[in-house]
Amino acid sequence: MVETVRVRFAPSPTGLLHVGSARTALYNWAFARHHGGVFVLRIDDTDPERSTDENTAAILDALRWLGLDWDEGPVAGGDHGPYFQTERSESYAGALATLKETGRVYPCFCTPEGLAERRTAAGGAWNGYDRVCRGLDPADTAERIETGEPHVWRLAVADDPPDIVFDDAVRGEMRFPGTAVDDFVLVRSDGTPTYNFASVVDDATMRITHVIRGDDHLSNTPKQIVVFEALGHDVPVFAHMSLIMGTDGKRLSKRHGAASVKAFREEGYLSDALVNYIALLGWSIDDKTVIVSRDELVEHFVLSRIANNPAVFDVEKLLWMNGVYLRDMEADRFRDIMVGELERAGLTDATDAAARPEWYGELAALVVDRTKTLNDLPGLVGFLFTDEVVVEEDARAKILLKEGAGAAIVAARETLELVDPFDAERIEAALRGLPERLEMKSRLVFQTVRVAVTGTTVSLPLFESIALLGRGPTLARLDAALPLTTP
Repeated sequence: MVETVRVRFAPSPTGLLHVGSARTALYNWAFARHHGGVFVLRIDDTDPERSTDENTAAILDALRWLGLDWDEGPVAGGDHGPYFQTERSESYAGALATLKETGRVYPCFCTPEGLAERRTAAGGAWNGYDRVCRGLDPADTAERIETGEPHVWRLAVADDPPDIVFDDAVRGEMRFPGTAVDDFVLVRSDGTPTYNFASVVDDATMRITHVIRGDDHLSNTPKQIVVFEALGHDVPVFAHMSLIMGTDGKRLSKRHGAASVKAFREEGYLSDALVNYIALLGWSIDDKTVIVSRDELVEHFVLSRIANNPAVFDVEKLLWMNGVYLRDMEADRFRDIMVGELERAGLTDATDAAARPEWYGELAALVVDRTKTLNDLPGLVGFLFTDEVVVEEDARAKILLKEGAGAAIVAARETLELVDPFDAERIEAALRGLPERLEMKSRLVFQTVRVAVTGTTVSLPLFESIALLGRGPTLARLDAALPLTTP
C-alpha cells in the first residue's frame, strides 16, 4: 500500500463496550498494526440523551484492558481532532457550506407530518422524499430561512443516478441501484448533522483510508459514498463483517448472558483469552490454529481472511480457552494474579502474601489446573483463609452422618498429630493405611476427613490441602467436626 493506512473505531457512548464492537475495534487495531498504520479512536457522541461521560470512560477502560492502544483520539490527542463529534460542529458547518456553494444541497421546509400525509396518499408507492422543496425559488427559500422558518438540508442526488458499485474488502463487489439513495437529510432543523453526514465528514477530514465495520452498516454505505463524492473526497475502502450471533442464531445480546467486555472481565476472564476468542469470530490464520496471541494476530491479519458467514459466540469455548491461558501462564504471574483476586475477595492481604511467598506459590500450583475463570479462585481456596470452616448441610448428611464417620475422624486426628514433617507426602503416607485399619471403605474415610477439613465434598486435593492448612488448624477442624458425626 502506497499511502499510510488510517482506520478508525467510532463507538457511541450510549452503553458499555459490546463484544461485537470490541471485535470491530480489534480488527481495526490489528489491521493498522499489521500495515504500520494509524488507529484512530473517535467518540460518536451525537445522541445527547444517551451519551454519557461515564460510558465514554467505561469504553476507554475496556479498550485499555483489551490491550488495544490508539494512536489518535481521546487522551492520546492527534493532528485531526477534536475526537468527539459534539466538538466538531465547525467541520460539519464547513462541509455544508461547501455543498451549498456547489449546489449539492437545498433547504427543505417539509414537516414530518406533511411527509407522512403525502406518503399515505401515495398508497405506499414511495417511502423516501418526493423532492417538493428541490424546485423552490432560491429567493423565496432565502427569505423563509431569514424569517426563521424551520428547515433541514437535503443532498441533491442526480435525477437518473447510476448504480452505486464498490469493492468490499470482505464481500467483494457490492452493487446498489442508484434509485436506492434519495435526497436524504444531511443536517437537521436544529443544525445537528445526521449520522451519514457526520461520519463521512469525520472520515474525510481524519483521512481514513479503510472503514472496517459490521454489516449492519452496509445499508449506510451507498449514501456515504454519495456524500464522499459530493464533497470531492476519495472514497475509503469498505470492509463489512457479519454480525456475531448467539448459539440460538439470534444477534448476540444480554439475553445470551454476558455481552459486554466489562461483564466478561467481572466474570473472571483474562483479557488475553477474550481477545483471542473474539479474534476468531469470523477470522482465522488457518483451519487449525486456535491459540493466537496479539503479536500473531498483528502478523497474520488480512481482511481477505475475514469470513462472510455470521460467527457464533459460544461461552463454553471461551471458558475452555480461558482455562488454556491460565494453565499456560508463568507460575509467578498466576500466583500474583491469584493473590490479587483473593485480596479483592477479602480473603488475604498484601502483607500476608509478602510474608509467605512459597506457601502462595504452592497454592497457585495446586489450583491453576482447576481454575476456569478467576472468579473460581475464592471458592476453591476460601477454606484455607478462615479460622472456622462451615460444613455444608448436604455434605454432613451424605458423609458425616454415615456409620463410622466419627471413628474415621478420631483415627485421622491421632495419625496427623504424629506426622512430622507435616507435608503432603508424609500426610498421604500416614493416612493411606486408615481404611484397612478401620475396616472401612477408602472413599468414606477420606471424604469424611475432606468434609471435616474443607466443609464440602468437592475440594482441592486432600493431602495437599491439609499440608497448606497446617497441623494446628487441621486438628482443630477435626475436633469441631466430631460432634457432627455418627459415632
